[in-house]
Amino acid sequence: MSLFWIVIRQLAETEAMATTKNVITWEEWEKKLNDVKIRKEDMNKLVMNFLVTEGHVDAAEKFRKESGTEHIDLATITDRMAVKKALQCGNVEDAIEKVNDLNPEILDTNPQLYFHLQQQRLIELIRNGIVEEALEFAQEELAPRGEENQGFLEELERTVALLAFEDVSTCPVGELLDMSQRLKTASEVNAAILTSQSHEKDPKLPSLLKMLIWAQNQLDEKAAYPRINDLSTAVLEDPPV
Repeated sequence: MSLFWIVIRQLAETEAMATTKNVITWEEWEKKLNDVKIRKEDMNKLVMNFLVTEGHVDAAEKFRKESGTEHIDLATITDRMAVKKALQCGNVEDAIEKVNDLNPEILDTNPQLYFHLQQQRLIELIRNGIVEEALEFAQEELAPRGEENQGFLEELERTVALLAFEDVSTCPVGELLDMSQRLKTASEVNAAILTSQSHEKDPKLPSLLKMLIWAQNQLDEKAAYPRINDLSTAVLEDPPV
């Protein structure tokens, strides 16, 4: 559990019955922080979890050596990042091949993921102006799946709608051609690969930061205290008087 979350929860419980805000001094706050003991090993695991999940191979290896954290299989991270890079570059067929090389069951057992990859292939064909091949691909590869799944059919219809507009900027589904769509597909595949490798699909650190923000907002109603206003620096700022 996050250090700040433990401290904030304790203080929130203490102030729960107060009708007016109390001011918590730096001395009181620091005493609460010092009373909570967090093992360095746990903090190292939290950092390593983020680096591995997000695919920072070099940073993960360097941190492993410096912190003495348990051994990690760098090859699995490298392979996973190769898939992600292929999708971000629009090379969907290459990405599918790499996923199958890693574990064919990932796509065999996840029809939604496979459809989204095929949908991304269609988007790339449309992006490159290969209209005839795009229509043929949609009809042969995606339409049959749409007949079996209403959600797939709606997504297919949204994608094919791109062909109806010469100026994509006026298309109501033009965001499908944005880089964000590639990133969305890449993120979905990345999560599936992590799950297949018995890893958590999302890093723990962002969730803890969200928990910190929520806890501070709860405590704001009860007390004024040294607060973290900028998560990028994690600097405690003086409580308002």
